Parts: sequence; C-alpha cells; structure tokens
Amino acid sequence: MALNSQPKTDTNTGFGTKASYYGGRFINKNGTANVERRGLNFFERISWYHTLLYMPRWKFISVLFGFYIGINLFFASLYYMIGIEYLEGVDYYGSTVNKFAKAFFFSTQTFTTVGYGHISPEGFWTNALAATEALIGLLSFSIATGLFFGRFSKPTAHIQFSKNALISPFKNGKALMIRLVPYKNTNFTDAEAKVTLALISEENGQSINKFYILPLEMNKIDSLNLSWTLVHEITEDSPLFYLDAKYLSQNQGEIMVFIKTFDDMFSTIVGAQTSYTFNEIIYDAKFEMMYHEDNNRTKTILELNKLNDFTRL
Repeated sequence: MALNSQPKTDTNTGFGTKASYYGGRFINKNGTANVERRGLNFFERISWYHTLLYMPRWKFISVLFGFYIGINLFFASLYYMIGIEYLEGVDYYGSTVNKFAKAFFFSTQTFTTVGYGHISPEGFWTNALAATEALIGLLSFSIATGLFFGRFSKPTAHIQFSKNALISPFKNGKALMIRLVPYKNTNFTDAEAKVTLALISEENGQSINKFYILPLEMNKIDSLNLSWTLVHEITEDSPLFYLDAKYLSQNQGEIMVFIKTFDDMFSTIVGAQTSYTFNEIIYDAKFEMMYHEDNNRTKTILELNKLNDFTRL
C-alpha cells in the first residue's frame, strides 16, 4: 500500500535506515532504547552510578541490604579465621554458630563505626582488620548517602502516557490521538511534543526504515497541569492517510513520542518518551475525559486512573 509522496521525512531520529539490521521496536514503552550493547566485558559497558540511580526502588534497597549483609559476613569470616579468642569480650567456649554470630555482630558494629565497647579487638591482625573494615564502612556509607541524594534530586519528567494510541473521529475525518498526564505534584511549563512515524518500505530490493514527522494540531503548550492529548489530523498529506485498521493489524510500524518540558522545581528541562507499535493502536475509539470540576465548582479534579479509559465507536 503506497504512501502519499508529500509527508515530510525525519532524518534526525538517530536510528539507522537499514531495517534488516534492527530487531523489534525502536523505543520501549518505558522510554528506554530497545538496544542491547555487546562487544565489551560487563564491567566496561555498565555505568554503576547510572544503574543504581535508575534501577527500581525495591532493587536499589535490596542491593543495599545485600551488600551490607554480604560485606559483614565476609569480615565475620575473617575474624573467625584469625581466631575468635582475639575478640576480647566474646565467650569463645560456646557453639560454632554462636561464636560466628558474635563475630558477625562485632563486624556490623565496626562497619557502622558504632562501637558499643562490649567487644574489642586484640592482636595486630585483628586490629588491622577492624581498622580496614571501619575505613570501608565510612566509604560505603558515603557512597550510599550520595546515591540516596542522587535518586531523590535527579530531575525526572513524571509523565505517564496512555497505554494505547487511538484513531478517533476528528472534525470531518480522523486523527491519531495519544494522551499523557503529569502524575505527581510537579509544575511543568513550556511543554513541547514531537511525534514520528517509523515504517518499513522496500527500495531496490532492500528493506529500509522510513521516518515521517507527524504534524500535531498543537505541539507546544504553556502549562502542563492537566492531561494533554496529542492530535495528529489524518489528512491526505499525512503518512497515515492510507493506513486503515486492516493495514495496522497486518503490518509493522511504530509511532515514537518525545516530550520536553521545563520543571520549575529543578529549574531545568526534563524529557520523556515512549512508542506505540501498530498493534498498540486502537482504531475507531475515543478517550474519555479525565478531569472535571468539583462539587463546589472551585477546583478542577484530575482523575489519574482514567488515563487509559476510552470508548469504542
């Protein structure tokens, strides 16, 4: 099915043109690039700072607790190997488990520099090990504090996109509609949107990625406090003009959405992105309203749980 020759192509996407070199979508739903990097060993291609900053909260807390328990088990084993009798105040006539447990708790006190004083090291090697552990503990807590601060203070676009894009009635025709909403108590201004369509076409016997800019009815707004529905009117000049519901269900394509907005809390520009493959586009549907006035008609209520609500037509 041929596309209209008038749509403007996008050459600034950062994605290559040879479709045979690509697998799957270009951008994941969460906004990350669908790229797996290889060719270097694991430690060279991983930025631990970025990894710890962007990993889910439960994973971050699990890593901290896992490191804390693991490092103390390691030092407790060393204390036990040197000899539990070199820890003054420890009853080293008890069971093996009891003696190792006391070495472990002495390690936690040394690692955190608490030092209750009930148990103290004796001998050169035990004191040297305790001094080394205390230094590692200070450095570890400094790093953990920096990571906590970084996770709380990093500028983030707290924007959610609708699960599906819709092809909806618009004026005397149809339009592609994508909805997004700020979901936290942030204040976004000067929001700007860009939507790009990616299609695979045949040229000279080769599969080529083609990218088309989808003009929006409104690509900039002064304030992003309510939901914002991005609307691309499907006219004869649109690359979506010949793409009906049957075509969407039988062919591959992707619509990429890029958002930039100014966060006045951080005084910086933040961004968010996502994409919709053709099987995530619903034909002949319409978004339901997300906001309404309150009973006193003094405030607007934004129902965040209605972001993905739509009605089939």
